[in-house]
Amino acid sequence: MSTKYVYLFLNGQAEGNGQMKDLLGGKGAGLAEMTNAGFPVPPGFTITTEACNAYYAAGGSFPEGMWNQVLHAMKKIE
Repeated sequence: MSTKYVYLFLNGQAEGNGQMKDLLGGKGAGLAEMTNAGFPVPPGFTITTEACNAYYAAGGSFPEGMWNQVLHAMKKIE
Protein backbone atom coordinates (compact mmCIF):
# COMPACT_ATOMS: atom_id res chain seq x y z
CA MET A 1 0.00 0.00 0.00
CA SER A 2 1.33 3.42 -0.89
CA THR A 3 1.59 6.35 1.49
CA LYS A 4 -1.44 8.66 1.64
CA TYR A 5 -0.28 12.11 0.53
CA VAL A 6 -3.62 13.78 -0.29
CA TYR A 7 -6.49 14.41 2.15
CA LEU A 8 -9.87 15.54 0.77
CA PHE A 9 -12.44 17.85 2.30
CA LEU A 10 -15.79 18.14 0.54
CA ASN A 11 -19.55 17.86 1.07
CA GLY A 12 -19.24 18.49 4.80
CA GLN A 13 -16.75 15.69 5.40
CA ALA A 14 -12.97 15.72 5.67
CA GLU A 15 -10.49 12.88 5.67
CA GLY A 16 -8.40 14.74 8.24
CA ASN A 17 -9.09 16.66 11.44
CA GLY A 18 -7.73 19.46 13.58
CA GLN A 19 -5.42 17.12 15.51
CA MET A 20 -3.38 16.38 12.37
CA LYS A 21 -1.38 19.63 12.22
CA ASP A 22 1.97 17.85 11.90
CA LEU A 23 0.76 15.99 8.81
CA LEU A 24 -1.64 18.50 7.21
CA GLY A 25 -0.06 21.74 8.35
CA GLY A 26 -2.00 24.36 10.29
CA LYS A 27 -4.17 25.50 7.39
CA GLY A 28 -4.95 21.98 6.19
CA ALA A 29 -5.88 20.81 9.68
CA GLY A 30 -8.00 23.93 10.17
CA LEU A 31 -9.86 23.41 6.90
CA ALA A 32 -10.52 19.78 7.82
CA GLU A 33 -11.78 20.77 11.27
CA MET A 34 -14.07 23.50 9.91
CA THR A 35 -15.43 21.09 7.28
CA ASN A 36 -16.14 18.42 9.89
CA ALA A 37 -17.82 21.04 12.12
CA GLY A 38 -20.25 21.92 9.33
CA PHE A 39 -18.89 25.32 8.33
CA PRO A 40 -19.26 26.20 4.63
CA VAL A 41 -15.84 25.34 3.22
CA PRO A 42 -15.30 25.08 -0.54
CA PRO A 43 -14.24 21.56 -1.58
CA GLY A 44 -10.54 20.92 -1.84
CA PHE A 45 -7.62 18.84 -0.67
CA THR A 46 -4.41 19.15 1.29
CA ILE A 47 -1.08 17.68 0.24
CA THR A 48 0.74 16.47 3.33
CA THR A 49 3.94 17.78 4.84
CA GLU A 50 5.22 14.23 4.40
CA ALA A 51 4.88 14.68 0.62
CA CYS A 52 6.87 17.91 0.82
CA ASN A 53 9.64 16.24 2.80
CA ALA A 54 9.76 13.31 0.35
CA TYR A 55 9.86 15.73 -2.60
CA TYR A 56 12.93 17.54 -1.25
CA ALA A 57 14.62 14.29 -0.17
CA ALA A 58 14.26 13.00 -3.75
CA GLY A 59 15.89 16.10 -5.22
CA GLY A 60 12.69 17.70 -6.46
CA SER A 61 10.77 14.64 -7.66
CA PHE A 62 7.23 13.82 -6.58
CA PRO A 63 7.02 10.81 -4.27
CA GLU A 64 5.68 7.67 -5.92
CA GLY A 65 1.90 7.65 -6.13
CA MET A 66 1.39 11.27 -5.08
CA TRP A 67 0.50 12.67 -8.49
CA ASN A 68 -2.14 9.98 -9.05
CA GLN A 69 -3.64 10.86 -5.66
CA VAL A 70 -3.76 14.54 -6.69
CA LEU A 71 -5.49 13.70 -9.98
CA HIS A 72 -8.01 11.51 -8.16
CA ALA A 73 -8.76 14.30 -5.67
CA MET A 74 -9.19 16.84 -8.47
CA LYS A 75 -11.74 14.58 -10.18
CA LYS A 76 -13.67 14.24 -6.91
CA ILE A 77 -13.98 17.99 -6.40
CA GLU A 78 -14.80 18.93 -10.00
